Amino acid sequence: MRRGLFLLILILMYVSELSAQASNNEPKGVILSKFTYGAQLPAGTLKERFGTNFIAGGGIDWQWGPKNWVLGVDAQYLFGNQVKEDPLVGLRTKEGYIIGNDREVADIPMRERGFYVGLTAGRVFPVSARQSSRAGWRINFGIGMLQHKIRIQDDPQRSVVQLTDVYKKGYDRLSNGLALQQFFGYQAMSKDRRSNFMAGFEFMQGFTQSRRSFDFATQGRDGKKRIDLLFGVRLGWILPFYADKAEDIYY
Repeated sequence: MRRGLFLLILILMYVSELSAQASNNEPKGVILSKFTYGAQLPAGTLKERFGTNFIAGGGIDWQWGPKNWVLGVDAQYLFGNQVKEDPLVGLRTKEGYIIGNDREVADIPMRERGFYVGLTAGRVFPVSARQSSRAGWRINFGIGMLQHKIRIQDDPQRSVVQLTDVYKKGYDRLSNGLALQQFFGYQAMSKDRRSNFMAGFEFMQGFTQSRRSFDFATQGRDGKKRIDLLFGVRLGWILPFYADKAEDIYY
């Protein structure tokens, strides 16, 4: 009995030692801080409201294991100056002007504003021995929330009572909802850890609807289900924090 127990303890110690050696040899991973910028074209119902927009944002990824799996969070700020719909049509004169409180023409520009925030999962496929083992073709899939609205800017010279902060919500057509995201590109990370960036194509599908209870232009609530599509290019700078041992470099 005692011999059997002693033998079992020896076997368990041997197995634990092997597993410890395997875990020490296995790459631990790297934290990737991303700062990105890009441009997008709208499609679907979003094309009826906005034109080309730009994106600025970033995120944090955890890339680990010999197969380079990636998990992370992603956030993007959307902005543009092409607004195709006119929610202020009811405030305009026959000539198309908006009159301020001083009975002069007010300059009220409209802009596109929005954001995307979500979780991402994907993988990096190494292709070059000259790059770090963490570099290669990158594929990401994400899920989150997409939101957009029409930003109505005030005229700094004169005010318009109908466009004070209380009433702007009836014109901005705020919409949001569930969104899917895909990224296909390349992640470059040099062995000396000085040159790290990413570039690729990005696609989004937003299943949104209006979140305002009343729209002044239509004199009712917009209950339409929207399918907002975006596709474009995205470039980014990466700041890595390695948990792996430093790679040997020979000169």
